[in-house]
Amino acid sequence: MEKRLCQGCGAPIQTAKPKEIGYTPESALQKDTILCQRCFRLKHYNEIQSVSIRDDDFLQMVSKIGERRGLIVHIVDIFDVSGSLIKSLPRITGNNPIILVGNKMDLLPKSTNKRKLTDWLRSSAKEMGIRVEDVFLISSAKGHGMEALTEAIEHFRANKDVYIVGTTNVGKSTFINRLIKHSTGMKDVITTSYFPGTTLGFIEIPLDESTALIDTPGIVNKQQIAHYVSEQDLKLITPNKEIKPRIYQLNSGQSLFFGGLARLDFLKGDKQSFVCYFSNQLPIHRTKLENADTLYKEHKGELLSPPDEQTLEKLPDLTETTYRLNEGKTDIVFPGLGWVSVPGYQTTVTAYSPKGVAVSVRKSLI
Repeated sequence: MEKRLCQGCGAPIQTAKPKEIGYTPESALQKDTILCQRCFRLKHYNEIQSVSIRDDDFLQMVSKIGERRGLIVHIVDIFDVSGSLIKSLPRITGNNPIILVGNKMDLLPKSTNKRKLTDWLRSSAKEMGIRVEDVFLISSAKGHGMEALTEAIEHFRANKDVYIVGTTNVGKSTFINRLIKHSTGMKDVITTSYFPGTTLGFIEIPLDESTALIDTPGIVNKQQIAHYVSEQDLKLITPNKEIKPRIYQLNSGQSLFFGGLARLDFLKGDKQSFVCYFSNQLPIHRTKLENADTLYKEHKGELLSPPDEQTLEKLPDLTETTYRLNEGKTDIVFPGLGWVSVPGYQTTVTAYSPKGVAVSVRKSLI
């Protein structure tokens, strides 16, 4: 059968996988102009639809970015920085400048120290070898921070193209839709000015007569917990409103379970407050350390839920890391879930998370 390409982005047309590039319903194959569903929604409804692609395929697809001149806008999820930072980014962007954008700011407690958060994002990127021109905190859903970011994009792009990159589940599509509306002030700019992209699987949205905003497919990074949970569980663990801190006064020898997806043991230290910042819908269960293993074994997926049955089928075993904290208030970060803030003096804890989804520590943001 003849290979058909989307006349918008050039991706090979396929009818089997709605969340991947090139998907179109079979009924659309009879039309004279065949567009993938992503391009169709962009052209007729002015909406960017999220699609995903494997990391290796993405690298192959975007290898030409380094040969072009443009600005890279890298969107990350504030709740999953380690899982949403693209380690391979410097290899593909060449000398092009990078702006780092932390999304979902509206979900953090209002007491969050934004300067500390910005510094942490910058240092996290630096540790991965990503040098950024600037860091911005936004909410693509609410529009917070978009004005300052739009001005920065205009400044750093210097009349060149803008590439938007990010992993799946970071809110990239919402961001692009918000950016288009904010940049142009027009809701129908895409319908009237839409033209095909030149790079396979990319979508180009005109910024002016010679430059474009280029949407790239979201990268699937297996270090994100989102890939190991069901759609129903993902809704539970993903905050949809400002998270409310939950405080537990713990003695050493006690444990906290975050559903059945992660666990924190308090091994050594004075009685102290453990302040938990997770989705308001995620249950937290306290127990004695001596009972924790048995509780997990017998009640995972029941008392300790999520995971539900679908998640249990693909969730990796929990792996542990022990931390000895003695440098003041510290956040223990469970990527894609949230974090626990502890006083951090002469304190020893063990954190458990699904294998491949690495826990980290940082100076407290609050």
